[in-house]
Amino acid sequence: MATTAPPKTKQSSGLAEFVRLNANRATIVAFFHVVVPFVGTVVAVALLWQNPIGWVEVALLLGLFFPTFLGVTVGFHRYLVHRSFRTNRVVEAVLIVLGSMAAEGLPIFWAAGHRRHHALSDTEGDPHRPADGLLHAQFGWLVKMDSHPDYDKYARDLLRDPYIVRLNRLYPLWLALSLLLPFAVAGWTGLLWGGFVRIFLVHHIGWGVNSIGHVFGNQPFKTNDNSRNLWFLGVLAMGDGWHNNHHAFPHSAFHGLRWWQIDLSGYLIRLLEATGLAWDVRRVTPAALKARNPSGAKVNNRDYLAGGTTTTASRAIE
Repeated sequence: MATTAPPKTKQSSGLAEFVRLNANRATIVAFFHVVVPFVGTVVAVALLWQNPIGWVEVALLLGLFFPTFLGVTVGFHRYLVHRSFRTNRVVEAVLIVLGSMAAEGLPIFWAAGHRRHHALSDTEGDPHRPADGLLHAQFGWLVKMDSHPDYDKYARDLLRDPYIVRLNRLYPLWLALSLLLPFAVAGWTGLLWGGFVRIFLVHHIGWGVNSIGHVFGNQPFKTNDNSRNLWFLGVLAMGDGWHNNHHAFPHSAFHGLRWWQIDLSGYLIRLLEATGLAWDVRRVTPAALKARNPSGAKVNNRDYLAGGTTTTASRAIE
């Protein structure tokens, strides 16, 4: 049962109003987030004809790909959006900074947009509904003004947390770090492969969950949307490709619900839990799996309004 929404404060409404007033600027930034990594990837591939990629560039690509992608899937998605586990401020900051280095937008923008997606999934108002076109669902929605969510409605709890707001405002610094680090290690080739190519891959694998993850694949659980499980997205997207599982049990810290469903994000959360760095980790009970598979009642998404995802009545998902 969702908790009562907190009242508006000057801090939360003020920041939300600031974001709304700067929506046009955010749209321009989103455009560059989409275009620049693509152009950088094209340049990197074109240069392979004369300059084969070296081990340093491969190490930068992989060494930044996994941490930043996990920053999105664990930090932004399972922590900020769904509150699937609790952690301390240091781990929280590390996850949010790594997620920001993936260049998918400000953390609060990402979280609010994803809550809006769950509340309106595959209906009018879903920011990346595949019915509006696969390219729209993949990346086109980012550069449309109506893709900006109602922050007071979908992220009020985040706007009331000064620590998260501070990390959110430092997003340009984290983005610069994401590009300057590979450049400092290997110069322009490091920037191309450890920066732009890496960001391009993280983007389009992750965004594929929004597009083809609502069109192709299987639906072991009955939900009120078209979410699907795709095994290769499950692997490549750090576990987020088990998308029907996620929409059936959105608060679960683990999207891979069977032993063979590889979920690297879930494995990281298990590691954090085992070392005492994560607690109150939310799990799906065997009874819930049995009740919902294959034709249980549809999931109710109303708790995604006004930060209602923070409800903690039970850490086990019944």
